[in-house]
Amino acid sequence: MIADAKQPELPDEQRIVITGIGLTAPNGNSYSDFREALLAGKSGVQDYEIRYFGKTFAGVCDFDERKHQTRKDRRRGTRAASAGIYCANETIIDSGIDWPNMDRSRVGIYVGVTEHGNVETENEVYEIKGFDYDTQYWSHHHNPRTVANNPAGEIALNMGIIGPHYTIGAACAAGNAGMIQGAQMLRLNECDVAIAGGVSESIHTFGIFAGFNSQGALARDGDPESASRPFDLNRQGIVVAEGGCLYTLERFSDAKKRNAKIYGELVGYAMNTDATDFVLPNPERQSACIHLALKKAGLVAEQIDIVSTHATGTTSGDLQECSGLRSVFGKSQKTYINNTKSFIGHSMGAAGAIELAGNLNSFTDGVCHATINVNELDPDCHLPGLVINEPREVGDVKYILNNSFGMLGINSVVIIGKI
Repeated sequence: MIADAKQPELPDEQRIVITGIGLTAPNGNSYSDFREALLAGKSGVQDYEIRYFGKTFAGVCDFDERKHQTRKDRRRGTRAASAGIYCANETIIDSGIDWPNMDRSRVGIYVGVTEHGNVETENEVYEIKGFDYDTQYWSHHHNPRTVANNPAGEIALNMGIIGPHYTIGAACAAGNAGMIQGAQMLRLNECDVAIAGGVSESIHTFGIFAGFNSQGALARDGDPESASRPFDLNRQGIVVAEGGCLYTLERFSDAKKRNAKIYGELVGYAMNTDATDFVLPNPERQSACIHLALKKAGLVAEQIDIVSTHATGTTSGDLQECSGLRSVFGKSQKTYINNTKSFIGHSMGAAGAIELAGNLNSFTDGVCHATINVNELDPDCHLPGLVINEPREVGDVKYILNNSFGMLGINSVVIIGKI
């Protein structure tokens, strides 16, 4: 057994902690409800139909769009931003920050997205078709709806935030990338509070379903609740999902001053690139990203208690990630591995942030939620600590590692430690 590595000593002003969580997922609209659904094995995938494509499956959220947003603002805005507004308000409420007296110029918004604008453009083209494509009927809201900074910008408008806001386009690694950006900005003293994570409205664009289908990478057959099945020998592909998860990030020194509850500390993170293929992942580069995150955290693989995998239910993606994980954690006797997409599908830009949230309560209850829908484990996906179909009591959890990878070879890893 390799001896535990020593974490780097950082001043409290450079330590970044999570003090709030705002979340909407296909099987829960709060951190606690989401966790409860995961432990109960409750899927959020349902039958779904979208124009020009037809019947399929999707992970659909049912959060209250009007809880923090007016009807008028929702009508002129986007679904992704609506999820972001819901999550941003909920995370600030959860954090206990004295929001009315907060200096909004010292709040930053860093929202990861896979893509943005497809839904709105498809909708407008569909609408003007009924007017013989006369562009005078094209919505004047189209441009602010489709600019890349829209989700973060709508949050800023809704909450009166006048610090930096932007979205991070990082494909399906974007949820982690949003958190990494927020942490970096806090360390640079560019803000005092970072609202960071990812959002997705992907199920509302027929193009993403058609694209995955043309790749032979879309799940379409059988029962919706068992359609998303990473690691299973008979997996059939991706289930597209929407959702959002935004965290309140603060410096440990500030969180201590106000006696805030702390979900965990962001002790390590890394991003790198495969530079080998548009779509196919590279396990060597993925494992290199994990090693880099471990190095930054001052940890060795054996110290990681839970690994939250990215696996989407495609043959190539699952096999490549398992190969990379095996090279890092293959000798560890105490690292448990799970997957959240098996419950909710692939929420694209929100995936990393949502999936991390599904595991954070392990610091408290010592339970690792399962990967469901694994009826017959693919032998090439065998990993010593893989938790299948039933949650597992794992004891004291100190470190959680969250994988999130995306097209064009972008990889991200975040490590959260217990405080």
